[in-house]
Amino acid sequence: MNDEELLQAGKTVILNEAAELVRAAGEMGAEIVMASRLLYECAGRVVVVGMGKSGHVGRKIAATLASLGTPSFFLHAAEGSHGDLGMVCRGDVGLFVSNSGETAEVLAILPHFNRLGAKLIAITGGMDSTLARNADIVIHSGVNFEADPLRLAPTSSTTLQLVIGDALAGIVTLLRGLKREDFAELHPGGALGRRLLTKISDVMCTQGDLPVVRLDVSVKDALFEITDKKYGATCVVDETGELVGIFTDGDFRRLIEARGVDALNSPIHESMTRSPCVIEPTRLAAAAVKLMEERSISVLVVVTQSPMGGLFPVGMVHFHELLSSGVA
Repeated sequence: MNDEELLQAGKTVILNEAAELVRAAGEMGAEIVMASRLLYECAGRVVVVGMGKSGHVGRKIAATLASLGTPSFFLHAAEGSHGDLGMVCRGDVGLFVSNSGETAEVLAILPHFNRLGAKLIAITGGMDSTLARNADIVIHSGVNFEADPLRLAPTSSTTLQLVIGDALAGIVTLLRGLKREDFAELHPGGALGRRLLTKISDVMCTQGDLPVVRLDVSVKDALFEITDKKYGATCVVDETGELVGIFTDGDFRRLIEARGVDALNSPIHESMTRSPCVIEPTRLAAAAVKLMEERSISVLVVVTQSPMGGLFPVGMVHFHELLSSGVA
């Protein structure tokens, strides 16, 4: 076969699997909602059981449920018969995945779940199978044909099992009222967790490193402060410490271009930017990224507000710090 024929064969596999998913979605009924409510109301853990290719799918379903706040783990059917059933407790819900519904290792551990009074959900293509007859809720995962060229390997069937697991997890997420911030709490080490959990106070410079000058200093003095603190800008405050402006290295370049080096001795209040863009330390760092992108700036003054409404600088955050923290 030439490359074009092989490419078409690959596309056909994908399209065949997609067609089975569309068909299954159209045939899905109230059983998916009933199963989702059972998972949501589970007082213990969701025990996902499988064997072979269905077992691989089961591992992913358990991981997805756990990542969305439903305590879950995978139980290999064969290992269950050799001691791992001790992990199953009263109050758990069994989620059994088997294409045929007649896998011997899967059926062998059904009685243990029954003795514990655990509710059972079956994801199976065998609606008349032993597994289906012993389950409280059955979700049909049968397909008209497998997608591989031989129509033999678990392809369409395992993809449909996986998607059904995702659908269950998605519905349970809605029942839990899970928010993005809740998801981040479960994934603190990931990029999303960093974006949703990192606050300005976690990345800003503190008072000792904060570049700040008084309103009565010269441009030259402000430039020394900018150079010393290495933030490319300095806060400008009045005699009470209240923020009245910001002076950046960009302001300095424009000033020199317009007035020459004699401007070094001019008072800072003539060249500073009044009413600078500010942010509170309790805000999420992701908000700072958005603000910087909208205003086309690279630094923000971090402030707290007095009861009288005055803004007092407590820190500064640079876009480079947000990049280093993984937020930007």
